Amino acid sequence: RPGMYIGSTGERGLHHLVQEIVDNAVDEAMAGYCDTILVTLQADGGVRVDDNGRGIPVEIHPKEGVPAVQVVFSTLHAGGKFDSQAYAVSGGLHGVGSSVVNALSESLTVDVHRDGGAFQMRFERGDALGPIERIGDASDTGTTTTFLPDPEIFEEPDFDFETLAQRFRETAFLTKGLHMRLDDRRGEGRQ
Repeated sequence: RPGMYIGSTGERGLHHLVQEIVDNAVDEAMAGYCDTILVTLQADGGVRVDDNGRGIPVEIHPKEGVPAVQVVFSTLHAGGKFDSQAYAVSGGLHGVGSSVVNALSESLTVDVHRDGGAFQMRFERGDALGPIERIGDASDTGTTTTFLPDPEIFEEPDFDFETLAQRFRETAFLTKGLHMRLDDRRGEGRQ
């Protein structure tokens, strides 16, 4: 029952998916590790969220025995805001996080730059398509999450630019030093 986690399978729930991913980057900003978030509405109906934070950890999670990034995207309440050591302040709305976005997406790819490496993990309807892979080297840090909401779940999987833009204006205003940008690649070309 997706509505239990995101409120509805209508427009409100659809936009909540974006906010959950953005909130993770905002948490990095509030902790002093991120100052830029770029959200792109893609031509295929998907969304890409880039941040220049520390990058989601990719090492093996001590309790779960799989990479931490897999835990974050596959287990409810597994994010840093549920770890008393991770964030002193958290901006998340409901805290259901990335795992619900993953479960409600036809596809999701997470790219992580950290510790000198570029890593990628891909999912389909919440299930990992394989292990995390190191796909190269990286001199920067950050996380890019790209997801396509599942059209079998959402009534109208079409994002409203102004709804997101207003929310991001408010978030940037309330988060010192944070720059946010929303790009629309669906043909309208708005920023």
